Amino acid sequence: MADFLRGFRVLHFVGPCVTIFGSARIKPGSAEYELARQMGAGVAGLGFTVMTGAGPGIMEAANRGAREAGGRSVGCNIKLPFEQRPNDYLDRSVTLNYFFVRKTLLIKYSYAFVVMPGGSGTLDELFEALTLIQTKKIRNFPIVVMGTDYWRDLTALLEKMAGLGMIAPADLHLLHVTDSVSDALEHIREKAIEPFGLKRVVGRHLPWLGERGLDPAL
Repeated sequence: MADFLRGFRVLHFVGPCVTIFGSARIKPGSAEYELARQMGAGVAGLGFTVMTGAGPGIMEAANRGAREAGGRSVGCNIKLPFEQRPNDYLDRSVTLNYFFVRKTLLIKYSYAFVVMPGGSGTLDELFEALTLIQTKKIRNFPIVVMGTDYWRDLTALLEKMAGLGMIAPADLHLLHVTDSVSDALEHIREKAIEPFGLKRVVGRHLPWLGERGLDPAL
């Protein structure tokens, strides 16, 4: 309960977000790092706040891209046995004890999800979002999966599951798999801005950062 209260207080004014998931083990200068950095900048350019798990690697790259593009950058950090320090590109962050609270917050404030290359934690976050959309517990927010080669075996497994009737064939369309930043951004624009009535707001004072972004239509 304390984790939830802390998270709600810190993130109350962040505005509509796009959460970018991915590995903490990716190093600066790698192709994956630069791709996440470009995605962060592109998402910020659409007017969204970029939200991540606040750590290093892909998370740092996405927050860095948002910061460099003049956008908002926030994160939900997690306490680990080997301490994970929030990265240096966050305008606001909260540190949590429990992974399930972290996932809830990352999903609560998001209008789209971008899944970069990652490990078991990234898979956990991907399938959490996918299951909630599939079961209509949250609205049909777009899920963009970046890296066709990296995720090839996973998409093949999903196709096998659909073929065997374990999931519906329509569930395959919940994921948009691509290598292109521009294609990913266009998908987010098409599926997350107009369908949910988001409107760009310019000149409104925000209590902690900036004067522009997206707001839900009133």
